[in-house]
Amino acid sequence: MQVARTPADLRAVIAGWQRQGQSVGLVPTMGALHEGHLSLVTLAKQKADRAVATIFVNPAQFGPNEDFQRYPRQEDADLALLESAGCDLAYLPGVEVMYPKDFATSITVAGVSQGLCGDCRPGHFAGVATVVTKLLLQALPDLAVFGEKDYQQLQVIKRLVADLDIPVRILGAPTLREADGLAKSSRNAYLTPEERRLAPLLFRQLSQAAQRIHDGAGATETCRDVIRALLAAGFDKADYVEVRDAATLAAIEHAKGPARILAALWLGRTRLIDNLPID
Repeated sequence: MQVARTPADLRAVIAGWQRQGQSVGLVPTMGALHEGHLSLVTLAKQKADRAVATIFVNPAQFGPNEDFQRYPRQEDADLALLESAGCDLAYLPGVEVMYPKDFATSITVAGVSQGLCGDCRPGHFAGVATVVTKLLLQALPDLAVFGEKDYQQLQVIKRLVADLDIPVRILGAPTLREADGLAKSSRNAYLTPEERRLAPLLFRQLSQAAQRIHDGAGATETCRDVIRALLAAGFDKADYVEVRDAATLAAIEHAKGPARILAALWLGRTRLIDNLPID
């Protein structure tokens, strides 16, 4: 596996592959890799000839009181995992490379970025949209893979690629879960043993709620029931539990087409997000 740290080095490797007629799949990450990330690399390898993974803890998507400083960083372990997964190239730019002095541009995506995490984390999706746009333009891959666990992020990225005519196909990959249903996440490392025991209740409650709404129950009361049950069980705070249209993320009361139930709740200092389809 090759390693690049500048856009010039990244482009040189990718351009060489593309001159040979090889397609390229990009997997943007913030590191602290786990099996969920590696499943994205596997999908990229299935859909393209070459897989490129990026590792960049993006300061622009963290709020002033969020966990940028303590977000886990483990470069050597991450590179070993990527190589074991068959990744062909790892791109690890520094902050000074992605945001050089006098950097003054921000990408804002309206509509799908509003509500949900967009309300709870002001500026978050502008940071995501800006860095993903940069990564896509730096690499110019044929496709890019993002996990469905960050479902709102996935819709934001699909929207910006369509609006800006970036010639990249965006693929969503199913959420990878632990045996007890907890969505795999780098932030799960923050959980205490007791919090880790409680965490799978989020998936169980969302599963039951998705079935209720599929069977005709109203979204508002069902989501309230989920919040009440989780807070009673020991969760500390609910940012939201809501049902949205799967494509537009518009709020809906009854699922008459593809929909999604999305949630963000706190266990101690750990913010857990998850979502499930309602078909």
